[in-house]
Amino acid sequence: MARDNNYTGLLAFVAVVREGSFTRAAAGMGVSQSALSHTIRTLETRLGVRLLTRTTRNVSPTEAGQALYESVAGPLDHIDEQVETLSRFRDKPAGTIRITATDYAIRSILWPKLTPFLSKYPDIKVEIVCDYGLADIAAQRYDAGVRFGEQLAQDMIAVRIGPDERFALVGTKGYFARHPAPRTPADLVDHRCINLRLPTHGGLYAWEFAKKGGREVNVRVDGQLTFNGIYEVLEASLAGFGLCYVPEAMVAGHLARGKLVRVMEDWCPRWSGYHLYYPSRRQPSHAMSLLIETLRYPA
Repeated sequence: MARDNNYTGLLAFVAVVREGSFTRAAAGMGVSQSALSHTIRTLETRLGVRLLTRTTRNVSPTEAGQALYESVAGPLDHIDEQVETLSRFRDKPAGTIRITATDYAIRSILWPKLTPFLSKYPDIKVEIVCDYGLADIAAQRYDAGVRFGEQLAQDMIAVRIGPDERFALVGTKGYFARHPAPRTPADLVDHRCINLRLPTHGGLYAWEFAKKGGREVNVRVDGQLTFNGIYEVLEASLAGFGLCYVPEAMVAGHLARGKLVRVMEDWCPRWSGYHLYYPSRRQPSHAMSLLIETLRYPA
């Protein structure tokens, strides 16, 4: 019984350290915050050391807690992975898959293919977290993430799940009736542009341009509006508040109907599409392997 209690306590402790919060850790484990706090206090009493420092805003490990975390987090993850692989021996594939992706990738790539997948495998659960932050999937315990090919880290396995992507610089006819169309990235300083905020560095997305055979040019634009989601950026542009720089597939219908006008098309490069990526050291579970094959492009 003591060994079981230790294991439960260690799982709870690792969850709190990773989340930096009792509230978030409790939600992730599906227990109450008071029950989680009791588990941690019991573990600290049993070990005879204080593991966590609690403040009104966050929770952080003590020196002893950090040493314990570094010792047990990896082995506990390995145990979870090995248990997950046992689903291969079940009659029906099962398990939970956590994925981080941007809203555009979720809507355009993941969801259309997940709909039949989830119906086919009702015992597989999928959690999708919308995030522009280029999350560390290993540290945040995601099974996989979705990024453009150019953004992938070297130590990841990547599977292409979508076609090449190209962005389009657009605005309404009404906007261009009041402002001359830009011809080069340098012209954008005289335009009202709708910004996208990225949480990774707390900064704004720099619009990336490159003329065929030329060097890349990143432009910091300015305007009245900033959003942290690309669909809101597009809606603001459709409302006439300025230019936006978004995936061309998002605006194809609006361009065809004449609601938007495209400019500087020769400055918009083509990127190597979305990829599903996961740590190279992790053996995919049966459920994950099935999802990879479902998402693989072309599929």
